[in-house]
Amino acid sequence: MAKTSLKQVLLINIGAFLLVLILEILSNLVIRDKFESTYSFYMWGVTYTVYIMGVIWINHFIYIPYLLDKKRYISFIILLLGTIFIAAYIKSHEKSWTSVYKISFFLIYSTGTGMAAFFLRRNLMIKKENAEKEKLQKETELKYLKEQVNPHFLFNSLNSIYSLSRQQSPETPELVMQLSELMRYQLESSKKDRVLLKEELEFIENYLLLEEKRLSNRCNIEFQINGELRGLKIAPMLLIPFVENAIKHGAQSTNQQSAIDISVTIDQKSLSFCVVNSKPSVITTSERNGFGLENVKRRLNLLYPEAHVLTIEDMADQYRIDLSIDLKTKTND
Repeated sequence: MAKTSLKQVLLINIGAFLLVLILEILSNLVIRDKFESTYSFYMWGVTYTVYIMGVIWINHFIYIPYLLDKKRYISFIILLLGTIFIAAYIKSHEKSWTSVYKISFFLIYSTGTGMAAFFLRRNLMIKKENAEKEKLQKETELKYLKEQVNPHFLFNSLNSIYSLSRQQSPETPELVMQLSELMRYQLESSKKDRVLLKEELEFIENYLLLEEKRLSNRCNIEFQINGELRGLKIAPMLLIPFVENAIKHGAQSTNQQSAIDISVTIDQKSLSFCVVNSKPSVITTSERNGFGLENVKRRLNLLYPEAHVLTIEDMADQYRIDLSIDLKTKTND
């Protein structure tokens, strides 16, 4: 990495030297006849360029990192102006104050231009590095959050199967197979950044069927989809935590009759997802916003920043979640 950076610095500075040299030669072609020969004219251009770039290099590689960046402003100004004055005095053939003044002014101008280019390039590099770090951090965090969904969902699903097996339900083998299909989808989708919204909703529907059998007749589950799903994609396993939360803190937490109403509405490329579950009259002591919801909130902020609205209402007799996502927002495929 250091070698690559050094190579880039050398190429940039060689390019800058050649650019200044070309500009000097072109700008002084009108006085070419004043020189004894073509060789002396070009050597004059090279010498002048060395003075200009020498001051710029001293400033870039010594004064800026060791003085300006360390906020030693007075020392920086004194040494930079002193270097410019000395360079102008040495360069001036006439050694007159007028000649030194003219050369000094030109060196100040060229050094200032060089500083502007230096800080512009450095700021662009810092922004690029920060963007790369932010992207890497985001990808790492998303990968971690996505991996956490697997054990969380599996734990909840196995609890459902275990509950039915204790009841010695004849449907247990069929539900085990259904769970295996759900897990297969989850494992396949976890390898992708986006999946078809249609497949994701089918996954939720199959999960609800599994839970509906486990809960028997004490929970009325409604699942409605309105709108055109064709071609729309969404981050995988993004909606299921809201459904799990409704079952866990609604029907599963009581023996009373309960209800879960889930509706999905597609308006062009905007998704509206609403989950409403009844609350039991006696609420067990557990945190309402558990791991699943905190996980999905973080994923929403990372995947759909400024492109989603999540509203949670904890009312006396029901719990409501409204989520809207602009699916036009692109995540990596």
